[in-house]
Amino acid sequence: MTTPDTSHLAPQARAHISFEFFPPKTQEGVEKLRSTRQALAQFKPEFFSVTFGAGGTTQEGTRTAVLEIRHDGFDAAPHLSCIGSTREAIAALLADYREHGIRRIVALRGDIPSGMVDVGEFRYANELVAFIRQQHGDWFRIEVAAYPEYHPQAASAEADLRNFVAKVNAGADAAITQYFFNPDAYFRFVDEVRARGVTVPIYPGIMPIQNFSQLSRFSEMCGAEIPRWLRLRLASFGDDAAAIRAYGLDVVTELCDRLLAGGAPGLHFYTLNASGAVATVCRRLGL
Repeated sequence: MTTPDTSHLAPQARAHISFEFFPPKTQEGVEKLRSTRQALAQFKPEFFSVTFGAGGTTQEGTRTAVLEIRHDGFDAAPHLSCIGSTREAIAALLADYREHGIRRIVALRGDIPSGMVDVGEFRYANELVAFIRQQHGDWFRIEVAAYPEYHPQAASAEADLRNFVAKVNAGADAAITQYFFNPDAYFRFVDEVRARGVTVPIYPGIMPIQNFSQLSRFSEMCGAEIPRWLRLRLASFGDDAAAIRAYGLDVVTELCDRLLAGGAPGLHFYTLNASGAVATVCRRLGL
C-alpha cells in the first residue's frame, strides 16, 4: 500500500482535529504525557480530551491532567461518566470544572464496572446531557459518543440509533465516534442519523495501528470491527513490529484521507498517550 495523494485536501487544512489521552498513573507517565502533548500541539488541535475510568475510577487523575492542559493554554475536555455516580457528585465536578474555566465536556454513560450493583442516579448518557444543560445552560460544549458499528450492548441497530438521537436532542453539540476501519460504516451512520433530524457535527474517532494483539484486545472489548482483510494482513507480519507499524500508518492515513474527502468535519485521534503514529498521519494528511 502506498501513501495516498493528499494534494486535494488543501481546503481541509484546518479541519477540526482533537487528541484523546488517558490519565497517567505514574510520574513517568505524567512526563510522557507532557512530551506527547507538546509534540501534538504543533497541529493546533481544537482540544485535548482526557478519559474517565469505569465508575469514575480515574476521576482525580482526569481532573489533574485536564487542569494542567488548561493551565498550559489549551482547550481541555474532561470525559465525564455518569454510571455509578450521584447527581450531587456530578454537580460538584461540573462546578469545579467551570470554576477552572473548562468549557467542554465529553458526556458518557460509561462502562459498568464488574460487580457493580447500584448504577447510580443516571442510567443513560442523554440523562447526563440534560442534567448538564439544566445546571449550566450553554456554558459547556458537550460532546457525546457515537457508534458507527453500533454499541456492543445495544438491543438492536435501531435502538442504538434512537439512543444516539436522544443524546443529541438532550442538548449535545457534537459527537465523537468509536474507532473503526471501514469508512462506509461512518458514512452510513451519518446518513441514518441525518435522516432522523440530527445536524450536529460527527467526528470520526481514529485509532493508530501499532500493536496487533493490543488492537485486537481493544476491539473485542469495545465492539469495533477489524475487517478480515486487515486482520489477516496484520497477522501475516507475525512479530515484525516495524512492519505492523508501517502498514498500519498506510491503512490509517488512507482511512483518514477517505473520511475527509467524503465530508467528515475533522478527526479525533485516540493517541494512547503516544505521539509518533498520530503525528505521522497528521503530517501525511497535511494537517
